Amino acid sequence: MVPVIETPWNFSISLGFWQTFMEMSLTEQLRLAFVFLWWLPITPLFHKGLGEVLSLKQKRFDSTCSWSVLAVDIPAAVIQSPRAVEQIFTHFSGIYSKIGLYDKYWLGKKQKNFSLEIISLEGYIQFLVRMPSEFRDLVEAAIYAQYPEAEITEVEDYITNLPDNFPDNRYEVAGVEFDMAEDDSYPIRTYTEFEHSLYKDAPFIDPMAAILENFTRIGAGENLWMQLIVEPADNSWKKKGIDLVKNLASGKKAPPKPNAAQHVANFTEGILKLIWQIWTHDFSGSEKKKEESKGEVAPGVKNAISGIENKISKLGFKSRLRLLYSARKEVFNPKKCINGFIGSINQFYIANQNGFKASSIGGNDAVSAYKKRKMKLKSDPYMLNIEELATLWHFPMPTVKAPLIQKAGGKRSEPPTNLPVEVFEGGLKYKEEQKQEKPPEPEELPYA
Repeated sequence: MVPVIETPWNFSISLGFWQTFMEMSLTEQLRLAFVFLWWLPITPLFHKGLGEVLSLKQKRFDSTCSWSVLAVDIPAAVIQSPRAVEQIFTHFSGIYSKIGLYDKYWLGKKQKNFSLEIISLEGYIQFLVRMPSEFRDLVEAAIYAQYPEAEITEVEDYITNLPDNFPDNRYEVAGVEFDMAEDDSYPIRTYTEFEHSLYKDAPFIDPMAAILENFTRIGAGENLWMQLIVEPADNSWKKKGIDLVKNLASGKKAPPKPNAAQHVANFTEGILKLIWQIWTHDFSGSEKKKEESKGEVAPGVKNAISGIENKISKLGFKSRLRLLYSARKEVFNPKKCINGFIGSINQFYIANQNGFKASSIGGNDAVSAYKKRKMKLKSDPYMLNIEELATLWHFPMPTVKAPLIQKAGGKRSEPPTNLPVEVFEGGLKYKEEQKQEKPPEPEELPYA
């Protein structure tokens, strides 16, 4: 008789095949297993080969794209909150295009992106935007819409002067890659939480001040470069946040732990309470707490739900934050700026929600990732909405007094002053317009 398993879903599972299989000899079993499972060992190789082919096609596609780098200078008298830059990111989302399977796997097409950068070339600080050349008009229109007096000038890509292999005879590099500390559905602290109603003259404490302070520490022979790569995405990323809100509201999932120090404090407090309960034989407190937790959502969970809902209510971008420090060997000292930069990024941490975690990357990996503006190096990119992006990269308020930040005096065509003389045998050079050569005038023929 063939064994059958009855399921609660009104259908049965026959075990006749397994009964026959167990009655076979070992040789027959191995032969049958090979017939059905021969493809399993080569699946990882096939997947890897497919990835390599896709990577080659995407590199070929990238080689056909031209890129532009724009230096953006804002007049010192302009007072605009990061909300203006949030609107700029909204404009950037207009380049999103849905790529089909044929275009992706056969033609190698992929979603184009932007790179928002802050660089310090021997102490000279400049805000840059790198984009596909076809979208230069879009970028300029987005910036001029919020900053009509901005000065935008096309410059040569400064990283072309960076050697490919490190360390070399003259320079050393150190790189840092930033990932999310928790699931990227949880938000980071944004610029709206840096507003203080207690200060009449300075209601907004610009978080960019702490970031730019590290760029001012750079001296002769040193360079510090920050790179925020953003790629427009559709709204499918929001589903994960909606599911997370449902799980938090139902108690199926707890919000992330605050941090290591608070975790130790809570653990110690719990041990002391347990010892006291054992000593006094009083366990009513824990039972009461369980009853209360069944009927009411904890404040930390409420805050997490509110933060997630606010995050998914706005446009999102696939993102990657990266930092690169390079210097001549005799002055190489990454601790004086990298540690401070990591500290300034920690100001965006929120307990029970999210923040950034830093990981160092080696010289050649750091240089390759930075030069190619790679979205993915060791880990996948994460989703940040336009409010979070405007918090990480925005033009500083006039109250930020970092020296050597280029400030525009108004729209003009001349390049700004105080440019560095040398950066890896080259400077931040302003790109000249391609001028067509004037055809030679025809020679005058002598009269006959």
